Amino acid sequence: MENHSRRSFLYSLSMLAAGTALTSPLYGFSTTKKLKLVLVGTGVRGISFWGKRLIEQYPDKLEFVGLCDINPGRVAYAKKFMGASCPTFTDFDKMIKEQKPDLIIVTTKDAVHHEYIIKGLKYGCDVLTEKPLTIDEDKCQQILAAERVSNKKLIVGFNYRWGPYVTKIKELLAEGAIGEVTSVDFNWYLNTHHGASYFRRWHGLMNGGGSLWVHKATHHFDLLNWWLDSDPEEVFAYGALEHYGKNGPFRARNCRTCDHKKDCKYYWDITKSDHDMRLYVDNEKYDGYLRDACLFRNEIDIYDKMSAQIRYANKAVVNYSLTTYSPFEGWRLAFNGQKGRIEAWTDIPFFKNENLSQAELHAAEMNQNLKGDTAVEPVILFKNWENFKTINVTSERGGHGGGDKRLHDKIFVNPNAADPLKHSAGVRDGVMSVLIGVAARKSIQTGQPIKIANLTDLKPSANRV
Repeated sequence: MENHSRRSFLYSLSMLAAGTALTSPLYGFSTTKKLKLVLVGTGVRGISFWGKRLIEQYPDKLEFVGLCDINPGRVAYAKKFMGASCPTFTDFDKMIKEQKPDLIIVTTKDAVHHEYIIKGLKYGCDVLTEKPLTIDEDKCQQILAAERVSNKKLIVGFNYRWGPYVTKIKELLAEGAIGEVTSVDFNWYLNTHHGASYFRRWHGLMNGGGSLWVHKATHHFDLLNWWLDSDPEEVFAYGALEHYGKNGPFRARNCRTCDHKKDCKYYWDITKSDHDMRLYVDNEKYDGYLRDACLFRNEIDIYDKMSAQIRYANKAVVNYSLTTYSPFEGWRLAFNGQKGRIEAWTDIPFFKNENLSQAELHAAEMNQNLKGDTAVEPVILFKNWENFKTINVTSERGGHGGGDKRLHDKIFVNPNAADPLKHSAGVRDGVMSVLIGVAARKSIQTGQPIKIANLTDLKPSANRV
């Protein structure tokens, strides 16, 4: 009976991954039987958002039965920080064989997501992975193949979809407020706090995160795919490394040992964070990973300036750009349709004559406890030959616009709830968002437009299933 209950629950979970409305009874959650979780990859996102918060918010729904990381010191600290009582492992296979989890949560370095996803599916577990799904087309294809022969499913943690502000945009588009969408302008600005942080970490290397075309822009491409309800068809892009890396005026191994602390505007003192010191610095001796590595080191090989044009299967055209050293953090968006236009933005300071502290704004967005301030942001709806309408939406600055906690609640509290706007994301969503970034990289390298259909065996669809 217990095995039947577990199968029934995991079937419901797999339907969530596919974005299907759930009708099966929820057997897996009860006060006597909890969902058994393991976490592989105990970096800050894993142990906070997918670790400590789950333990604190859903103690009657789930329990961690194992934590795994290649760094034994980091996984030991993760257990204490999360307040978990489970064993820790440096051997993933040993953990799965001994603990027999229901669900594996993957929050490792992006480049090895595929290893744990594929192993997890082969072990007969459902898998939930942080975005991005992986970093290149070959790994995407491996994941697709593994998922198809498995009777398990894969959930991709696309949290931005769940925020109230982006949901309002989706609602307007879905109801045809501006008719058929013909083109989109989407500009994302990372400030000199947030943008710089990627170049300090493993994300600054192409073989770690696939560049910000994949690690960061996957968020944005998934939003576009979801908003347009269509798959990307072709990508042409430009990109360069002109600010960070070898372009810096001086460099060192890391900030703590740098001789230019007084001169470098990007100097970051990790010693001011007890959490970062315990999680990262105390455990450098095991794997040599420096959380405060110099963002001007020569080995950085990703782009810091990026622009792409994306043609969708439904013939909509998107102009996208990502800036990584902006004076302010935020984004601007415009949809052009046959019957009108939608304009939207968040945190553009001069629109409200605000003088926000960019350091505090970055801290609020990175707040893993999801207690960021609320803000009212407008969505402007123009209809041809009519006056424009301002729709005010209350959003949240912490937790990816309020999407983080809503994603958690959908998975662990209300998996049977209707999903009319298709917020839930599965393997196809993960692959299509990654492939835009992969195509952008290939376009920069070749100087040619790249067809999405040539990258994996998934063929773009004008209307997403």
